[in-house]
Amino acid sequence: MKAAWFRQYGGPEVLTYEDAPDPEPAPGEVLVRVRSAGVNHVDLDIRAGVSRFSVSFPHILGLEYAGEVAAVRQPGSNFPGSRFKEGDRVWVSPRVACESCEYCLTGRDNLCRVAPRPSGGYCELVSVPASCLHPLPDNASFDDAAASQVAFGTAWHVLMTRAGLRAGETVLIQAAGSGIGSAGIQVAHLAGATVITTASSDEKLRKALDLGADHTINYRQEDFPEKVMELTGGKGVDVVMEHVGGEVFTKSLECLKKDGAIITVGGHGGEVVPFDIIPFFRSEHRLIGSAMWTRHELNQVMGLVFSGTLKPVIHQALPLSQAAEAHRLVDSREFIGKVLLNP
Repeated sequence: MKAAWFRQYGGPEVLTYEDAPDPEPAPGEVLVRVRSAGVNHVDLDIRAGVSRFSVSFPHILGLEYAGEVAAVRQPGSNFPGSRFKEGDRVWVSPRVACESCEYCLTGRDNLCRVAPRPSGGYCELVSVPASCLHPLPDNASFDDAAASQVAFGTAWHVLMTRAGLRAGETVLIQAAGSGIGSAGIQVAHLAGATVITTASSDEKLRKALDLGADHTINYRQEDFPEKVMELTGGKGVDVVMEHVGGEVFTKSLECLKKDGAIITVGGHGGEVVPFDIIPFFRSEHRLIGSAMWTRHELNQVMGLVFSGTLKPVIHQALPLSQAAEAHRLVDSREFIGKVLLNP
């Protein structure tokens, strides 16, 4: 098969497109022919060696992907993959929960202590545990499935589960042009919240309005905390969905109303920030971390995607051979929504 992989940490140029051994499914696994794979910023961090995840080389990236069943290794009638046959269209979830730790047993499998990840999707063929396979409806494209898991799964977990966002509340969604930001706008709008969002260009802000944003702020032209306070009559917002880090995180704290919550799910713009404790505790602000999503949440949002209630924003789908260019595009942030690779 062909794969886009890397043998050492570095810039996009370390991604090479070349022949790789066809994977051999182990017992309990299914061979999938990848048709579309999402490119996420964590892929760039892993490639650069700054993700704080350990990898072995050569390494194939790709958290989310969709394709067709190429082969099923079926050890018995109770094998989870027995419901799939060659040619079936599927999407692949990116984690395997142990189902026995305290987190899995309480429905918080996103915090599973030992959950491994299936092989990445930057390749033509991948062998995955059968428990990670899900049927892809005929009305859904491979690209839609590959563009939705990380964006909508993350946004739902941040806003609905961790923040407990309710109808009538006001939320600030940072970075409307990103995959997570564009998904967050839709989820918050669906929840009945008033949505304020930021972006670096008017083009991205126009798209945000189409997705359901009520107010937009071009952070290159306006001081976004001042604008947020103006839009909320000096009160601030109930919730901030923050996935940039750095100065954006610290300035987002200025946007909270009393007892407001900031939920952080990323730090590509700066992982270590100064923090003023005094105004934080005097206003009873809440700082909440968020990590991925649960299986229940992922199934829920994918159902909403397949019904057309939530719609992934796809900027461009590039051939797998252009994986390095896809990384350059994501790093440039000159895009709206998701960048995909099509093997």
